Amino acid sequence: MDDKTRDSLLVTAKTIAVVGASPNPSRPSNWISDYMINAGYQVIPVNPGHDQLFGLKCYPDVESIEMDVDIVNIYRRSDQVVPIVLSTINKSSVQMIWMQDNVYNEEAAEMAETAGIPVVMNDCIYRVHSRLIR
Repeated sequence: MDDKTRDSLLVTAKTIAVVGASPNPSRPSNWISDYMINAGYQVIPVNPGHDQLFGLKCYPDVESIEMDVDIVNIYRRSDQVVPIVLSTINKSSVQMIWMQDNVYNEEAAEMAETAGIPVVMNDCIYRVHSRLIR
């Protein structure tokens, strides 16, 4: 996906599912989620080990989320991405899958793009967003 399309989707998105959300404030999935909430996004934590995170209902997987999701932001190891993407493909509202820094999986990206969902790999949503709002 080109940068212009990525940036446009990020700016128009309202809802971000954060896969691998953590209660630990030193983890990027925690403090970047807080940043995105303060930037006006509806953040939906996804972590099967928790019922709530950030004071919000936490879901075990993307498919279980009861509302539309614009972006699925993945904070998991690269070798764990395929099942997440498969769950995401079944969520018709998703406009983009975002794999954070050091997360990339060509097989998962190909599956998502074949399903019509553009993919960002090995990039930080916080870094891109903060650059866009300057």
